[in-house]
Amino acid sequence: MRWYIARRVAWAGVVAFVILTITFVLLDLAPDAQLAQVQFQAASGGGDAQSAAEAYRERRGLDGPLWQRYADYLTNLFTGDWGWSDTRSQPVTEAILTAIPYSMMYSIPSIILSTVIGMGIGLYSALNQYTKTDYAATFVAFFGISIPNFWFGIVLLLVFAVELDLVPVLFNADTAINDTFSLANAKQLVLPVFVLATGAMASNMRYARAEALEYVQAEFVKTARAKGATGWRMLTRHILRPTLVPLSTLLVGDLLGLILSASYLVEVVFGIPGLGRLSLDAIRNQDTALVLGTTLIPVFIAVIGNLLQDIAYVILDPRIDYGDR
Repeated sequence: MRWYIARRVAWAGVVAFVILTITFVLLDLAPDAQLAQVQFQAASGGGDAQSAAEAYRERRGLDGPLWQRYADYLTNLFTGDWGWSDTRSQPVTEAILTAIPYSMMYSIPSIILSTVIGMGIGLYSALNQYTKTDYAATFVAFFGISIPNFWFGIVLLLVFAVELDLVPVLFNADTAINDTFSLANAKQLVLPVFVLATGAMASNMRYARAEALEYVQAEFVKTARAKGATGWRMLTRHILRPTLVPLSTLLVGDLLGLILSASYLVEVVFGIPGLGRLSLDAIRNQDTALVLGTTLIPVFIAVIGNLLQDIAYVILDPRIDYGDR
């Protein structure tokens, strides 16, 4: 197991290097809107557009060759210096650490709720297949999977914030930081949590139901029933544990899905200054250091999540052995 983890960590380093390299090159090749604006302003004021462009590149550290800039970035990265955000006038690490708490406020409750409720309903539906409860759960699952998060969030804002005035329209960052556990903060987080949890819960329900159905009629389950095992004991000991082996993969997928896609949409719709919005603003402004910094976060989560997933496989199913060769 130790050698397996070491190999996974080493391979994760290679993957991170490839992702960073591709991102760095694409950002360098992309047109720079700020550079064009600087040249336009210089030309409009009677100045030299070329001199203004050179000064702009020198100020942002873009005057050297691509390979040298990339080598300098990697050197600084390994020494703990993730660079300076020109658009925010602060270190990249500081900008990321400022944004992460806002993302955690809605993402952690969403993951917990979607995992517990989604898998619970999925297991219950598998034990009560083709009943009214199973059909209702299936309808909710298809609804959650099909509805777009950004559209659902806008509709909920119009209904509960504009029409009913039950929640605030705009996210208050000061309330979120200074009164994290207050009712006011809970009211402004309830819609983002609900929107994200709905989609993830639907996926968990369907996967949990499909996996559990493979074991409901299994021989060892029939034997346990013949010996008198029923209800909660049957579900947790004989069905849930083998079902959790493939379902544990969903946890990493849900977490990455929230960070890579859903967080962008939800934070823009609800005005949350989290990691997704920070990354989106950095991409729009072509803030290279900040884009690369926000790219590293999902990579780290994927590495740690997959390692924990592999360890969970061994705990849940002793037959799995990675060996120490």
